Amino acid sequence: MNGVAAAGDGLRATLPELVALRARGAELGAPRRRSAERSAGPVVSAFRGRGMEYAESRPYAPGDDVRHIDWRVTARTGRAHSKVFQSERDRVTLLVVDRSAPMRFGTRVRLKSVQAARLGATLAWAAFAQGDRIGACSGAERLPPQRGRAGVLRSLEALSRWSAMPDDDLGLAGALETAVRVLHPGSHVMLLADARSITPSLEPSLRQIAAHNDVVLALVCDALERDAPPAGRYRAEDGGSRLALVLPDEAERSAWREHFRALQDDAIARARRCGARAAVVTADADPVVALRAVLEHRVAGGRAA
Repeated sequence: MNGVAAAGDGLRATLPELVALRARGAELGAPRRRSAERSAGPVVSAFRGRGMEYAESRPYAPGDDVRHIDWRVTARTGRAHSKVFQSERDRVTLLVVDRSAPMRFGTRVRLKSVQAARLGATLAWAAFAQGDRIGACSGAERLPPQRGRAGVLRSLEALSRWSAMPDDDLGLAGALETAVRVLHPGSHVMLLADARSITPSLEPSLRQIAAHNDVVLALVCDALERDAPPAGRYRAEDGGSRLALVLPDEAERSAWREHFRALQDDAIARARRCGARAAVVTADADPVVALRAVLEHRVAGGRAA
């Protein structure tokens, strides 16, 4: 580590650090007019969709949005009908966190696991502001979606612990299988993971989840995975093993860059085939800028799909 996190040492996401991100969560949505609906929040959803669910169809009236015409009922009755929507009252935002060994790596500011916790916390606060139920899962541990401040704080506490904990035997595959069981259609899912964890074995669960929910994958990477260090000889450690890393010339550095780019591109392509959106986010990126890039298909310290 050769940097210091804004709040904490970058080796673990502290609970106060994640709580302090509440103000940043509000930046993910745009202001909207106050609503009489008690479930309405101060920001629009950071995910896709209107945040509305179909209620009924009624005869068309002047001024109705033509995009909401119910063509099926119109064809059956011979009279134009419009669809009526009402605010969703039971939306769910679920955070799925990867705790594989590559997430416990970092050379700039913070570990990738800490950045994952910061991204998750920022999104959780945005979801809280709009009245969503918030849950989280990682490996064998799951927190069922819960509404209100208690739901946010419980998830933040888990994100803090997971940022410094090794994975269990179930890994990301177990977390996705859990998500399949706890989600209902229309939920919002944020998957925070390393590119190497997005393997073919995850595709059945990921495809099943994405078929009925909005799924976004943030691939967290370190600066060293985006660009090779200068040519030279380096000492590295993998667990208890020490080894020499030799990068003699530009050809070796180019191979380094292509190796990590291929990992990330493969993970993005796999996510897209399953119906999820995905983008690469660096561990030192601003959480709001990074999340906007992922959610809006733009690039900020990474490539968007």
